[in-house]
Amino acid sequence: MGRVIRSQRKGRGSIFKSHTKHRKGPARLRVIDFAERKGYIKGIIRDIIHDPGRGAPLALVAFRDPYKYRHKRELFIATEGMYAGQFVYCGKKAQLAVGNCLPLGSMPEGTIVCSLEEKPGDRGKIAKASGNYCTVISQNPDANKTRVKLPSGSKKAISSNCRAVVGVVAGGGRIDKPLLKAGSAYHKYKNKRNCWPRVRGVAMNPVEHPHGGGNHQHIGKPSTVKRGTPPGRKVGLIAARRTGRLRGGKSSGAQKDE
Repeated sequence: MGRVIRSQRKGRGSIFKSHTKHRKGPARLRVIDFAERKGYIKGIIRDIIHDPGRGAPLALVAFRDPYKYRHKRELFIATEGMYAGQFVYCGKKAQLAVGNCLPLGSMPEGTIVCSLEEKPGDRGKIAKASGNYCTVISQNPDANKTRVKLPSGSKKAISSNCRAVVGVVAGGGRIDKPLLKAGSAYHKYKNKRNCWPRVRGVAMNPVEHPHGGGNHQHIGKPSTVKRGTPPGRKVGLIAARRTGRLRGGKSSGAQKDE
């Protein structure tokens, strides 16, 4: 029997826990209430702050509590163009402006949004990384569904009651600049979790990885594995529908003109 491999050791706590000591808190939309369902509520951006381990900046937004004499502070993912002192409006009847939060059913087709809810009331799950956004493609008022294009390029129909923030997540273009040196990668992942440097399986011994060993660095067997493969063997291309290069893609009109 071989050693317990790296993928088995993940998820057990210990050295693979995420580094959360200086994090500012979860970035989420407001808890949906009467004000947001029927009208709108005004908030003011107190500050734009950095969150360690996250590429996108956060916006500290203060709202007046509609039920008690107090202020409530929320952490939103900052959109491009936000600034301290800006008023933001959340609710069904909020204006369509960058930084405002409103349900997808109130948005015209072609709107660029981020911090999108997957199910109504889950406070934002999709398009939260720096530079990411979703696009509203079409509305279906009869089924109360909205079709959106996700950052991956896939399209998804979700409830029109799901809320989203108008605009693109700030901090875009982060990966355009190369890291250049190992020290930069070290500090990048030091704030995230223990996942760097990553040793290749073929560079290990047979006891440490299914791809290890041999007189040359080669896998020596198909790299695809079944979905039900036992842990310890489940490495490589898991439950791959297809492998190899994507060939014969659709050529754009611009290429035809050239």
